Amino acid sequence: MAADNSGAELEAERTNEQQETIEKKSNAARRKSKSKGIAPEELITNEKKEIPNTSSTDKKQAAASKKYDRAGITTISLKGVGDKKLKGKLKRSEKAAREAAYKAAQAEVLLPAEAGFLEAEGLEKTWKFTQNQLKDNLDANTSKNVFDLKLKDFGPYTMDYTRNGRHMLIGGRKGHIATFDWKTGKLGCELHVKETIRDVKWLHNETMFAVAQKKYTYIYDNTGLEIHCLRQHTEINKLEFLPYHFLLVTVGNAGWLKYQDTSTGKLVAELRTKLGRCDTMSQNPYNAVVHLGHSNGTVTLWAPTVSTPLVKMLCHKGPVQGIALDRGGNYMATTGLDGQMKLWDIRTYKCLQSYYTRTPAATLSISQQGLLAVGYGPNISIWKNAFKTKQKEPYMTHLSAGNIVQDINFCPYEDVLGFGHSSGISSIVVPGSGEPNFDTMEANPFQTKKQRQETEVHNLLDKVQPEMIALNPEFIGAVDRAPAEVIAEERRLEWEANHPNQKFVPQHRARGKSSSMRRYLRKQSNVLDAKKVEMQERLEKERREREKERKRARGEGEPEIPRTALDRFTKKIKV
Repeated sequence: MAADNSGAELEAERTNEQQETIEKKSNAARRKSKSKGIAPEELITNEKKEIPNTSSTDKKQAAASKKYDRAGITTISLKGVGDKKLKGKLKRSEKAAREAAYKAAQAEVLLPAEAGFLEAEGLEKTWKFTQNQLKDNLDANTSKNVFDLKLKDFGPYTMDYTRNGRHMLIGGRKGHIATFDWKTGKLGCELHVKETIRDVKWLHNETMFAVAQKKYTYIYDNTGLEIHCLRQHTEINKLEFLPYHFLLVTVGNAGWLKYQDTSTGKLVAELRTKLGRCDTMSQNPYNAVVHLGHSNGTVTLWAPTVSTPLVKMLCHKGPVQGIALDRGGNYMATTGLDGQMKLWDIRTYKCLQSYYTRTPAATLSISQQGLLAVGYGPNISIWKNAFKTKQKEPYMTHLSAGNIVQDINFCPYEDVLGFGHSSGISSIVVPGSGEPNFDTMEANPFQTKKQRQETEVHNLLDKVQPEMIALNPEFIGAVDRAPAEVIAEERRLEWEANHPNQKFVPQHRARGKSSSMRRYLRKQSNVLDAKKVEMQERLEKERREREKERKRARGEGEPEIPRTALDRFTKKIKV
């Protein structure tokens, strides 16, 4: 005890001595500052400025802020700016951009995981690795993702994953439907509709799904109970769901593209493609524009507010078989019966690369990390960096012996590729295909029942209107305030660029001659109905009465007979 007390006394004496030395130094600094005429507050700020910050975290954040700098916005030169108001505005925008880049760099701490790909050693090739070899070298949880469901009686099968990648929906051509949590193997519901099924699609979450059956489209809940029968959607071949707009999009044998609002039950739009039967459809996740592939080799882009295609592209010499778009909405992959697979840049509508497939590819899918999966016959080939440079060999391949691949889909937030074939459903592991870091506000693979309910309410409150769907969702319309001469010159230059061998002749359009009301009235000119005949008779009677009044005023017509009280009992003659 005595030794402990003596040690405590020594430590107290040392701390007292340190405090005295600090006070002496501070007093000496204040005397010097008074002698030089420096305020104590300035001295404190100068001392703070002179302290170097050499922590490793700040260096990382400074380097990351350069990464997130938007095209040099944080390094604006203000030397040549004379206007004080403009200079202040530029300084504020520079400060806001610097803070945004710094906060974006700090958010990197929340993204700890990175995507990992297969790497070969020596003369090995990654496309030669089989699923059995991968399964033997993977951990127990990942190896469970490789499985086969043999359902030979009701195939071929189509399939779909939920947005969070947790649940799987399968539909057999001969009427078999099932939903289940594919990670745990827990069955949600299973039913047999005893008629042809062409496509299946999850709606906003795992509680509802749509099925394109032989004649009509039906909506079921997670228990397999039929909720709705969409009788306006007949003979549908493909289904798509726009999650931010709550729109179910269908296209079928009749060639009509229809948008159904699943939150209100209203038919938002019904567009005629005029290109016949359609078997291929995909949506652009970036702007919610729907891409359709047609039998004449064209791909058309549609929005519900426009009755004609936004863009029409000639992609193949034969019917289009498959369409897939990447998550950023910049690239599109198409396959056709001409045996070609083409990759397109949607921003310029130009073909980047073209590949030849041994048999025409039937289905395509692009993962969250940009891997492209192609299904043709019993084969599946997966390509890495296909949109950047032309690849000489695939990243991975898989053979489903004795089966024909019908539908393939990458699982969100998992390195898994699921595909339906003539004998059931299969799942394989594709390292590096899924997004390793998920946003729980967007899609949560581990959400509870309460979180799912709250997310559904929030999504309904934040629902985007169909009128907002456009090719460029960031564009905000404005009035062109340029003079008429400038606008006419721009039109002339644009016309001459598109027609190099023709002379530009300005067309002065007569305003109001082709308005929507004028067109409607022209169409109604030869249409006769009861109301129109009655109105014409009334107008004719009024015209004759006015003519009689004019003649009486001039003294030409018959004199007016005075009316008596008994005239009200006379029978009125209808004219």
